[in-house]
Amino acid sequence: MKYFRYACLLLVLCAVATPQTKDLGMGAFTNEKGAIVLTIDASLADLKLDSPYVMFMAFMGAQKDQNITISRDDIVMVFNGQEYKMPTVSELRQKYNGEVNDRDIYRRLGKEGVIASSLRFYQFREQYDFFPVLGPRSTVPGEEGSINGYIGFKTRLYFKNPGFKKGDSVLFKVKDRKNPELTGECAVVLK
Repeated sequence: MKYFRYACLLLVLCAVATPQTKDLGMGAFTNEKGAIVLTIDASLADLKLDSPYVMFMAFMGAQKDQNITISRDDIVMVFNGQEYKMPTVSELRQKYNGEVNDRDIYRRLGKEGVIASSLRFYQFREQYDFFPVLGPRSTVPGEEGSINGYIGFKTRLYFKNPGFKKGDSVLFKVKDRKNPELTGECAVVLK
């Protein structure tokens, strides 16, 4: 019985010592636990919970000096125990016409929450995005992004709305295309 108590105490201490997702405020959340540092800005999603497709902004960086490649199929959203993949760019553009509005609203939202994460030290290339907004200087939609050292990857993530409500918890999972053991996760609470 005595050893059982010590084992339980050890498990509790390990769970407390393990870093988890941190709420950075203003709709931003970060988790630096895995090989992939993942920060999700859900501030736009908080405003548009009734939208048929919901946008989250993802910021990714590599721990240590690893070279990681992330494919669009390597990102999933877990909601109520079910995994969701992102739609294709053509599906999103056919079924949703709010991308320009989403971009404009997101530009005006405060980024103070994201600045509080360790990813503020990373450089993000602007020419790569899974869902670039159409316009005179738009880029071709990327199928993958790479992170290495202090070069990060910033992209919009769109998911079909499964029925979000305020207070819902959503988990985002990311893995390396070549080595699925290199992962990152970030839990988000919609406010």
